[in-house]
Amino acid sequence: MIYLISISFLATALVIGNAAFSVCLGLAFSFFYKPELNFITRKVSTIPLQIGIVILGLTIGLSSIYEISENYLSCITLFVFLSFFGGLLISRIFNLNKTLSILISSGAAICGATAIAAVAPIIKAKPHELIVALTIIFLFNIIALISFPYIGSTLSLSNVEFGSFVALAVHDTSSVIGTALEYSPESVEVAATLKMARTLWLIPLIILLNFIYKNKESKSKYPKFVFFFVLAVLINSYSQMSIQLELLLRDISKIFLITGLFCIGTQTSSIDFKSLSFKPFVFGLTLWLIALPTAYLIVIYSTISNSYCCIFINSICICR
Repeated sequence: MIYLISISFLATALVIGNAAFSVCLGLAFSFFYKPELNFITRKVSTIPLQIGIVILGLTIGLSSIYEISENYLSCITLFVFLSFFGGLLISRIFNLNKTLSILISSGAAICGATAIAAVAPIIKAKPHELIVALTIIFLFNIIALISFPYIGSTLSLSNVEFGSFVALAVHDTSSVIGTALEYSPESVEVAATLKMARTLWLIPLIILLNFIYKNKESKSKYPKFVFFFVLAVLINSYSQMSIQLELLLRDISKIFLITGLFCIGTQTSSIDFKSLSFKPFVFGLTLWLIALPTAYLIVIYSTISNSYCCIFINSICICR
């Protein structure tokens, strides 16, 4: 019976096609029906969403990635460094223990829960510390999914600007894609590209922490879907897909993304909100409140710089 109910909830989410609504339906299903740990939507976890991101990569060419990354790659690098090392410095003000500081700073700087899960075994985080960090990131992701599209509209951000903004300001890849999905397809393309570039910083972080902690036995895992996304982009770039096929792939991608977001919503009952304590939550919130205006200023500055660059190039062409 519970499977039929979950299918009806998921079907509703797919028909409406709204990312935030899909997560909320997953939350509602988890709250009212309390699925077991081995329930299908909880077992597959983020797999449908990762498949959706890879399929999305089949609709993005290298030229698009180059154009997007050219303007923001250096900004992403600066943002990651400031978020991580700035987070470690700020954590001293809160007198937070080193393990929680690294977990939350890693999640805020790179890719949310994925970074936290990858870093935890290296620094030998306790289960309680891991749960606290994941719960904080989860709460901010839900807030972003619901509120950011309205913030983007209020600030009159273009599709490219909004995609860039959420790629920096939102932690988890799933929430970045879901938030951008509510704005426009173009925003999703930009957000996915920049978020993948941001996620790549997880590799040097894992290497750095392994060196510091001299942990040769850690079993941290890097998200493999990032490499499949890059492979999908290469396939698109070196093949001649028709417009009809690309549109079909976008629709299929959206189905997987909405399904993945619903599955993420059903994970709620495994999150222990009672484990939250004041200092780690306020620390995470402080990092996020600093990141939001920083991300916005980076996006606006990049837009203005590109505009002046275009004007300068056009003026040279006219003079000639």
